[in-house]
Amino acid sequence: MSQILNVAAIQMVSTPDVAENLATATALVTEAASAGAELVLLPEYFCLIGHHDHDKLRHAEAPGHGPIQATLSALARQHQLWLIGGTLPLAVDGDPSHVWNSSLVFDPQGQAVARYDKIHLFRFDDGQRRYDEAATLQAGQRPVAFNATTRSGLSLRVGLSICYDLRFPELYRQLMHPPCDLLLLPAAFTDVTGRAHWELLLRARAVENQCYMLAAGQGGLHPNGRRTWGHSMLVEPWGQISAVRPEGPGVVLGTLDLSQLQHVRSRLPALEHRVL
Repeated sequence: MSQILNVAAIQMVSTPDVAENLATATALVTEAASAGAELVLLPEYFCLIGHHDHDKLRHAEAPGHGPIQATLSALARQHQLWLIGGTLPLAVDGDPSHVWNSSLVFDPQGQAVARYDKIHLFRFDDGQRRYDEAATLQAGQRPVAFNATTRSGLSLRVGLSICYDLRFPELYRQLMHPPCDLLLLPAAFTDVTGRAHWELLLRARAVENQCYMLAAGQGGLHPNGRRTWGHSMLVEPWGQISAVRPEGPGVVLGTLDLSQLQHVRSRLPALEHRVL
């Protein structure tokens, strides 16, 4: 059985137009599938980056219903791949002023098999830029991982996280019971925080958890004037960056070699040495 899995991170510069964003995502997922990717990750808010934070409230979908989820399901089924829908807004029952920022996983048959709601909500204010996700988002409560089976029959455990979660290593420790083979991070890191910390944190999470880290970011200047950092990448268990795209929409292709992951863990069994 092959120990290799081809993966892809999709980088976008999403707009306030949902239909336009879905068309862009469709084209890029198709490109990734044509290049042989079996697992594809879209960025945070791939479907919408509006002019105002509350724009996402108007496009929130009920779980299992709506054009955004229908598009994701159809793409996964059409290309027979695992598709992680970055994030999209899901309605919160009884609270029209907030949504879940949710990452949905679709299997190669187009079925939604896992959902993770972003736990850590970003707040930042440097006097020029101000963000407060709690104003429109409901925080998630639990870590989520799922098992994916490749076309060759290889099974791997995949942990989910979103953007600001990257700064909280305790979340990833929770996901390592049992250990994940791959950690996913759809993101829309700001230019200022991404420039300072993005690569540093991604490599740290990969090294300390001895697993692959696939990150798909928004990357460029958006119509609302916001600039996101991009630099979607695949990081290997020893901390090397094996593929990266600095800016602009496109596909980052990479390969997971689970025999390499096993070699790293057997040579330096740090996960077995945890005390706390």
